Amino acid sequence: MHDEAFELIRRGVAEILLESDLKSRLATGQKLRIKAGFDPTAPDLHLGHTVLINKMRQFQDLGHEVIFLIGDFTGLIGDPSGKSATRPPLTEDEVEANARTYKEQVFKILDPDRTRVVFNSEWMKKMDAVGLIRLASRHTVARMLERDDFHRRYTSGKSIAVHEFLYPLIQGYDSVALEAGVELGGTDQKFNLLVGRQLQESFGQIPQVVLTMPLLEGLDGIQKMSKSLNNYVGINELPNEMFGKLMSISDCLMWRYFDLLSLRPSSEIALLQRQVAEGRNPRDVKMELASEIVARFHGVAHGARAQEEFLSRFSRGALPADIREVELDAGEFGISVTQLLKSAALSSSTSEARRLIKQGGVRVEQERLADENLVFRRGFEGIVQVGKHRAARIRLK
Repeated sequence: MHDEAFELIRRGVAEILLESDLKSRLATGQKLRIKAGFDPTAPDLHLGHTVLINKMRQFQDLGHEVIFLIGDFTGLIGDPSGKSATRPPLTEDEVEANARTYKEQVFKILDPDRTRVVFNSEWMKKMDAVGLIRLASRHTVARMLERDDFHRRYTSGKSIAVHEFLYPLIQGYDSVALEAGVELGGTDQKFNLLVGRQLQESFGQIPQVVLTMPLLEGLDGIQKMSKSLNNYVGINELPNEMFGKLMSISDCLMWRYFDLLSLRPSSEIALLQRQVAEGRNPRDVKMELASEIVARFHGVAHGARAQEEFLSRFSRGALPADIREVELDAGEFGISVTQLLKSAALSSSTSEARRLIKQGGVRVEQERLADENLVFRRGFEGIVQVGKHRAARIRLK
């Protein structure tokens, strides 16, 4: 039973530190305290966030205590992880408004009766200057500069604000305040999570087990899912919007989404991969994924209805029967929509492409395109249509 629990927990995890610690704690049958923190830097959660939240739900279903930590205090600092420059801080009003939406949305996945929601301002606003100085004395500048992003900025002469050093310390102290047994985070959070282990030891606590989860690529298949990059699927989006966005991902990226987002058994996903390899249309498999995810956030009926709506666009002749496959080089900085239409032979020139867009005659994945300055990046794959009779499945490399 404990081996089965460990295998379930390990699925999709990038790294467990330390595996032996987790195995031994599961073997004792003790109820573990699982913590994951989310800074409310944007008003909506997206599918990238749910990679962590799904894992929390698995722990929850195994009987462990789950703590959804909203970093309303750390959100005022701004997580410097992976950043090449100091992040602009959010205002308290922005953080508070975003935090409210997180609290509402997280229960689309977690069981509200078995979830403890906490805010790290509960203990950090009580800490005075003396307490913060004492906390800072438990870590060194040398250790901070071991972190890749800090090291790169330091060696390249880019500024690092002193308050940015406080972020990993405060995130680590959250684990002390909550006496966390396991902390989850993205692979870009590894340093911060390990600071939590080190601080717990220095406060005389048993150090937490660290689980890092892969970062989910956005719809472009290149950069991690992010609202600021507009490559995201929000969990509060309308069913048809969510379904359409998921159908726009590349066939290759689809398997990554299955691994990190689907709740299907691994054996079932492997079967789907074999079926596609043997000739099954990947579009049909992608619809299964899209239906599953829409159903999770909107209900089974909405998932089925979104699929029917998507299929009806094809069956009623909204797309030409013969769709060409076109592969284009997006280059380092992407390709403009007007150049894309010309290069794919969907327009005779960029000026004609601009005119077609203004007339509302261009669609991308059945959605009317209005922005003639839109730029597509490497990794994009989708059906681009001009009028009723010209269409191509574009793949950008």
